[in-house]
Amino acid sequence: MNKIIKLTAALFLILSASSCEKYLEIEPVGKVIPTTAEDFRALLNKGYSGFPRHKSMLALRTDEVVLNMAKSEAPNYKDQYKWNDGTPDPASAELPYGTFYNTIFYANSVIADVEGRAGKTPETAQIKGEAYLLRAYSHFELLNTFAKAFDKNTAATDRGVPISVKIDLEIDYKPATIAAVYDQIFADLAAGQALVNVTDFPAGLNYRFTKRSALALAARIYEFRSEWSNALKASQDALALGSGLEDLNASKILLPNNYSSVESIMAMEDTFNSTATSINFISPKLLGMYNQVEDKRFALYFGKSGNTSNYVSKKGNSAALKVSFRNAELYLIQAEAALQTDNMTLALKSLLDLKAKRLTPAYFATEQTRISGLDKTGLYQEILNERERELALEGHRWYDLKRYGQPELKHVLEGVTYTLEKNDPRYTIRFPQSAINTNPNLQ
Repeated sequence: MNKIIKLTAALFLILSASSCEKYLEIEPVGKVIPTTAEDFRALLNKGYSGFPRHKSMLALRTDEVVLNMAKSEAPNYKDQYKWNDGTPDPASAELPYGTFYNTIFYANSVIADVEGRAGKTPETAQIKGEAYLLRAYSHFELLNTFAKAFDKNTAATDRGVPISVKIDLEIDYKPATIAAVYDQIFADLAAGQALVNVTDFPAGLNYRFTKRSALALAARIYEFRSEWSNALKASQDALALGSGLEDLNASKILLPNNYSSVESIMAMEDTFNSTATSINFISPKLLGMYNQVEDKRFALYFGKSGNTSNYVSKKGNSAALKVSFRNAELYLIQAEAALQTDNMTLALKSLLDLKAKRLTPAYFATEQTRISGLDKTGLYQEILNERERELALEGHRWYDLKRYGQPELKHVLEGVTYTLEKNDPRYTIRFPQSAINTNPNLQ
């Protein structure tokens, strides 16, 4: 970055924070103009490093955790735990909103200028492709956090989130429809896939988008939209580039969500951070999903909290435990998509291939017999149960609850029971009040 020259006064005024923050709370790139591929890589890294850590907070809204009020930070998260978005305490922690658009701002800057300033090379193509994919993923996460679950029958009119694809301070940023946001996501996904030329980055650099993570993103998007043929193809194409799983029966293993794991595809997100680890116990509901002796994940994922009977997460609270996409999720998408397209054989194989790496051999043999005898309905429920077990505390559960039936949930806090009713409107999270204050279009 030492080659970057200072912005002129005029350009700095155009990119001033005061104007950007009027609608999206965007921060400017800074007082420098990138001119080389190295400069644009550093610029894009700002977008990666600033990507929101929202999934730790989303876990509070699920049935995965119990808020531990003995911790001093816990009161800041009570409103999330109570699903109280309408009248939260001013001191309550808010889900991030503007930080998504900070990341999008950096992506937009790279897309607009990298080839014009640094030339067209394989390196700049990769950087520009990553920027498109990062922008697609940011809009996808915004949409699934702050909008209704996708419904093809109403998506053309359901309110989504603002779309930001260029640096223009005169735009009046209003939420687009869910259909329009997905159109942009698909356009960016296609543009990114056409440009990225790296299949995998080594551990330590695997926070970046690649050919494989672009396919993993595509598989997840199609899954969320129930487009099963496309989800099946994308998951298979991604697994064809690398299908390794951690064998939890081996002598040397890593947590599957470790950025150095053999199954890591992209490790950008801190999905259950140190604060979440500190203020939460694992819920009895989640603990009850496992055979606590024969399922090797149980002791790897959870540990006792001191001398109490409570369990806490071992999947967070470490810089090494970062995950955005990993192979186990693809096995589960493949299983679900195969089942939904009436390929029971592939659905069963995908599920059992994963479970073989997670269960003791004796227990796996028992489970193999049981699961092989399930009908389509039973196998579908088993796949959903396995998502809950395998992907616990990695940011999937709120989205899964929202997509799969929006069941009733109950949280008990300080002796009071709070209920999220089945199909409760609060499954669609209200935009944070700070964002509404900045942009009244979000009201």
